[in-house]
Amino acid sequence: MSSAREEILNKLKNAVHPKPEKPDFDAPVYFPIEQALEDAFKENLEKVNGSVHLFNSETDLYQKLKTLLAEFPQELIICNESELGKQLKQHKVPFTSTKNLPENLQVGITFCEFLIAHTGSVMVSSAQEGGRQLLVYPEIHVVIAKYTQLVDYLEAAYVGMKKKYGKNLPSQITLITGPSRTADIEKTLVMGAHGPREFHVFLLRSKVTESE
Repeated sequence: MSSAREEILNKLKNAVHPKPEKPDFDAPVYFPIEQALEDAFKENLEKVNGSVHLFNSETDLYQKLKTLLAEFPQELIICNESELGKQLKQHKVPFTSTKNLPENLQVGITFCEFLIAHTGSVMVSSAQEGGRQLLVYPEIHVVIAKYTQLVDYLEAAYVGMKKKYGKNLPSQITLITGPSRTADIEKTLVMGAHGPREFHVFLLRSKVTESE
């Protein structure tokens, strides 16, 4: 009578071991995005508690932004990017520009480098005029973006960065995918643990001119 060990070894010896399927290295890594890029970006970012606001005109975009900011004092709304500051002033959006960020900073408003539809991520970098602080310090981070910054996959964003900066790539390139969150403590999801607790992207759709 064979032992249990011998029985197991015999089963392994007599088992059929089909050849593994040869990998197709030419096949695409990701599934294709079958919807409009802005819709895919919105769907994927909102899956991780971010908010995406789509607009057909700059007027509507900045009017919605004013509504979002209405409850906050102007001195606690910070934007340190000069071109963005001009647009905020043009549309009479309240904000303050200062390098000495207040301890109780509420809202930071910035541009971005790219938006990645596949993951709902926002690419930012240290080359942006506002610096790194406004990406992590505020309770609420608002990103203003255009459709031309929207790409399908991460690779396209990196190609865009190389095209934009050449050999002088920023010292830091970061992906933001939703507000800061953690579930390390008792498996309870906590928002804003290591950065903004709210993350908003205001996106101007395609086929929109600056004068609209």
